[in-house]
Amino acid sequence: MGIDLVAGGKSKKTKRTAPKSNDIYLKLLVKLYRFLVRRTDSRFNAVVLKRLFMSRVNRPPLSLGRLILHMKNKDDKIAVLVGTITDDVRVHEVPPLKVAALRFTETARARIENAGGECLTFDQLALRAPLGQNTVLLRGSRAAREAVRHFGPAPGVPHSHTKPYVRSKGRKFERARGRRNSRGFKV
Repeated sequence: MGIDLVAGGKSKKTKRTAPKSNDIYLKLLVKLYRFLVRRTDSRFNAVVLKRLFMSRVNRPPLSLGRLILHMKNKDDKIAVLVGTITDDVRVHEVPPLKVAALRFTETARARIENAGGECLTFDQLALRAPLGQNTVLLRGSRAAREAVRHFGPAPGVPHSHTKPYVRSKGRKFERARGRRNSRGFKV
């Protein structure tokens, strides 16, 4: 089987056009934001729709601490995150925040609401800010996953800070050849 050149050759558009998930509530949100993208010229809606399609790895969570940091001096605005808001035990005082997200952990939701803030869903956000007016669109750090530490030049290569896949971090594990001059060489 070759490439169907008559039909236009290779498929160059490899981005998602729908979510992989079978979550009916997510599909309803996609329906709503598809409508908003079609009927408005809002870039905000287009970005939200694109992020609703994303895989879980590409929708990293955002902690309450980071959220507070990003929302400093933006009291009248609504924070928007296509992902999960998680609690942060290092934060003691939570200011009143208006946040729209796909999910909130139980403790994060409780802390935001107890501080006089609001936890909105995306359908509520669409009613309040159909064009994304007075919103701050946020996203979590994609590189915060532990798996990302293992990516990069091979561990043991000079100047590589890549974490090796080791069973244990002890005296007997990856401490000899390549790690000390007395055993072959040291990088």
